[in-house]
Amino acid sequence: MPLVRIDLPAGNPASYRTAAAEVVYRALVDVAGAPPGDRFVVINEHERDSLLIDPHYMVERTESALIIQITFNQGRSTGTKKALYRAIADGLHEQIGVRTEDVMITLTEVPKENWSFGRGEMQYGD
Repeated sequence: MPLVRIDLPAGNPASYRTAAAEVVYRALVDVAGAPPGDRFVVINEHERDSLLIDPHYMVERTESALIIQITFNQGRSTGTKKALYRAIADGLHEQIGVRTEDVMITLTEVPKENWSFGRGEMQYGD
């Protein structure tokens, strides 16, 4: 059910991108209750002039800042969302050295009927 987009600065090795995707996936499964195997991740690298992240809004960021967008089914508590943010930021720091201040995460919650996983069918709906 989650669809993840990770937008990050260009120039990192493939292992960096793979590790970032794995951290987010593990947090979604372990913290937010996503089903195992439900992994849909799009990673985009951007040159400096096409990834514009304010270096001072709310926290001080470096040029290594990245954005993670997660779309998933509605219904998780605020506590679960906070734990998810923390698990992702801490996991990225531990696995690939990203400063927690450099991790921006947005969540978009949608009703279950807003998904089609193939065949033009609504797998979660009536």
